[in-house]
Amino acid sequence: MRTIKAIHKPVYDPIADLVTYRVIPTHSIEYLDPFLFLNHHGPQIYPPRNNGLPFGPHPHRGMETVTFILDGDIAHYDSDGNKSVIEAGGVQWMTAGRGLIHSEVSSEEFKRDGGPLEILQLWVNLPARSKMVEPYYEGLQKESIPQIVSEDGLTAVNLVSGEYKGVKGAFESGIGLHMTTIEMKKNADFSLEIPADHNIFFYIIRGKMNVNEREIENKSLVEFANEPEAIKLHAMEDAVLLVGHAQPLNEPVVSQGPFVMNTRQEIVQAYEDYRLGKFGTWQH
Repeated sequence: MRTIKAIHKPVYDPIADLVTYRVIPTHSIEYLDPFLFLNHHGPQIYPPRNNGLPFGPHPHRGMETVTFILDGDIAHYDSDGNKSVIEAGGVQWMTAGRGLIHSEVSSEEFKRDGGPLEILQLWVNLPARSKMVEPYYEGLQKESIPQIVSEDGLTAVNLVSGEYKGVKGAFESGIGLHMTTIEMKKNADFSLEIPADHNIFFYIIRGKMNVNEREIENKSLVEFANEPEAIKLHAMEDAVLLVGHAQPLNEPVVSQGPFVMNTRQEIVQAYEDYRLGKFGTWQH
């Protein structure tokens, strides 16, 4: 079985009244090329007449955001004119590329009525050749994410990108990123075969797991060695996992605030371009 190098626990880092666990970066892991950042928001219950998510207009350049809505919703707006409200089970994929401004807030209905909320946002690096591509956004509801259920009915793979058992994921990735959420019922067994040269992003969102014969609690990021052997999973409780993998980019990573580039000068240029209005105008 593939060797577990380390198990990383997130840092509790609330944002206003939003429960937040920062999975990467932390004191024990900076990033896992090409996976740069993950915030786990919630789970929590919002009361009626709440302020919702606090992520008002802000810019990005040089990376992608993949956002998983487990509970609640997100209202997305951006400077390219895209807007959507994605609900529980849905996914948002945004390629910031050369730059755009976006906001991620709660719908008017959620702010009025409240309810459960749990969201994960992952940042994925773009290679140098793609950092200045045209921005792209797509938000898909749960029904548009292909789901492959195991023969015993105990495991469901929600295929966000990549390919699994001849099924193509809901989104196309320019770096060959394979991304899934996996739901397992208690006592389910499941195995993953992942190319040895791919880095794996393996985060237990909910439930207690046995991973390659090691018991691991929820809210754990499991770091694996680059080996060809299988990953064998056993759900000790009902569990939900975020599992992605891709070849590392092996390029310099220079990040500051919402920008991720390859050099310090490119970061300076990103701030200058944003100041000059080159990320578009905010009209919402």
